[in-house]
Amino acid sequence: MKRNYENALKLLETRRRKARPTTPAATFQQQTGAPPSNTPTVRGVPSLNGMKEWLQMLGHTESDLNNLNIIHVAGTKGKGSTCAFARSLLRSHGLRTGFPGRVGLYTSPDLQCIRERIQIDDRPITEEIFARYFFEVWDRIITQNPSNGKEGARLPRYLQLLAILAFHTFIRENVEAAIFETHHGGEYDATNVVQNPVVTGVTSLGMDHVAQLGPTLEDIAWHKAGILKTGVPAFSLEQEAVAARMLRNRAAEKRTHLEFVAVNTSLPDNSKVLGVTVQKLNCSLAVELVRKFVQVKAPGHELNAEDISRAVDSFSWGGRFQIIEKGLCRWFLDGAHNTLSLEQAAAWFSENTGALNYRRCRVLIFSHFSEERDGRVLVECLAHALSARGAKPEHVIFTTYNERDDGTSRLDKTLKVPEKPFPDLCSVYAAVWSRLDPEAIVSSKPTIEAAIRLAEQIAAESGGAQCFVTGSLHLVGGALNLLTS
Repeated sequence: MKRNYENALKLLETRRRKARPTTPAATFQQQTGAPPSNTPTVRGVPSLNGMKEWLQMLGHTESDLNNLNIIHVAGTKGKGSTCAFARSLLRSHGLRTGFPGRVGLYTSPDLQCIRERIQIDDRPITEEIFARYFFEVWDRIITQNPSNGKEGARLPRYLQLLAILAFHTFIRENVEAAIFETHHGGEYDATNVVQNPVVTGVTSLGMDHVAQLGPTLEDIAWHKAGILKTGVPAFSLEQEAVAARMLRNRAAEKRTHLEFVAVNTSLPDNSKVLGVTVQKLNCSLAVELVRKFVQVKAPGHELNAEDISRAVDSFSWGGRFQIIEKGLCRWFLDGAHNTLSLEQAAAWFSENTGALNYRRCRVLIFSHFSEERDGRVLVECLAHALSARGAKPEHVIFTTYNERDDGTSRLDKTLKVPEKPFPDLCSVYAAVWSRLDPEAIVSSKPTIEAAIRLAEQIAAESGGAQCFVTGSLHLVGGALNLLTS
């Protein structure tokens, strides 16, 4: 097998499990701590299990991880944006002072290519670097593992392998600061192998991933607070009372100070980047994380107003509150995929399309498939949110994650999205929307390309259209690829 990018992705795909386990983790009853409801929501083997040993197989010690100077971020919504703001702030400070030099960012999921998950200095790592370090990891942990092939052998799964690859890459590339976003939870997340981060942060919490994190907001807060570490400064956005109480309790349990963050009223006036309230919140949290990082790691330095202004001006995070002007269409793209994020995205779309000087036909393109969420609930949430804000779309198009009409797609796209029964889901979603808004013209298209083409036809017939693409980062990633190619 050639040790190239394509084959690296094929091997990575073999580590994806077919379905989430339904049996509670065998170790659950033996855990020293458990979520308040004591509901065994951790299924199968917790993702954290094995991470330390696999990193040791690569020759990486706890000291190597500590030297990455990690900012660790958990939460339900806004994790990716907060991490991206922190990255931009660190880079801005580094350009002015020389520290940090190279900045690593590990986040998920990706929009257009898997390498977006592992970035250094504002850019995804190259295909050559991805392949080189992937095969170093694969050879040492999979191929040369003496337990490989034996019954009950523990080998890293898809997300565990990606997290290992990120740690390995950042260590090999000598980054001086690294930002890690958790996958889902916190306590048992693969990224929680980090024992001595510089600072930790928790973004807004809400009900999502309940099958893994628990039936209540209190349970979810317990899991997310698992990234807090003894003596390590911690920050959180302001939360609902029950979640805030749990975060405080866990901070006390872990013997660390937790500070809650409100909107920073001194942020620069940048309507393009900070025109959405939630992004002001995410940026405010990132500012506190990086301010503390600089205080701890670079005594005598400070994150100043110039650093913050430059960071906000250069901030970029595709697929989140993104607007693209193309032809007769103004495209609004946001990868919201839970009720909390969809409500925010609906408010953003409404605020940006209600101006008297920009009255055009509204078109919605939506797609969502997940074993963890009921897509019908998301459709209902979005319909109600848009209606309440006076932004009901005249045309609604449901589609799939399949990108092009001819069946071709990007290599990463081919591998990362399994086939699902989308035509049936599209019909279900269409029925739900038609019931909630009988006046809307509702249709379904088998590909993202066909959905975009229909939206463009509607725009041509109507003299312009405001097109809202949301429901999934897979959908938004495909749309971005088509709109920007």
